[in-house]
Amino acid sequence: VQLQASGGGLVQAGDSLRLSCAASGRTFSGYAMGWFRQAPEKEREFVAAIRLRSGTYYADSVKGRFTISRDNAKNTVYLQMNSLKPEDTAVYYCAADRRLTGPVRDRDSYDYWGQGTQVTVSS
Repeated sequence: VQLQASGGGLVQAGDSLRLSCAASGRTFSGYAMGWFRQAPEKEREFVAAIRLRSGTYYADSVKGRFTISRDNAKNTVYLQMNSLKPEDTAVYYCAADRRLTGPVRDRDSYDYWGQGTQVTVSS
């Protein structure tokens, strides 16, 4: 599986962005998908995930502002980000979990990673 993230950019606080992650491969619909982010000099952290049977998951810091969704017909997962804050500034990565056995918020649960897209929120 290859993942291609896009949609990042420079926005002002309070603005919205929608990130997209296009996946190759026929088994996309069976994978859990996640978004992570990494700010400079910080660890990569969980943002959101979507699993077929158990629904969606969010980090507390983005709950109520971000929405993850997927379109299996287009092999694409989205991250709608509203009410953006300067602390949301980071490189955002999409990831695919083939095994579906690990904790959804754990980076090690994911088997495939995209290249990342930069999101910068100015105050």
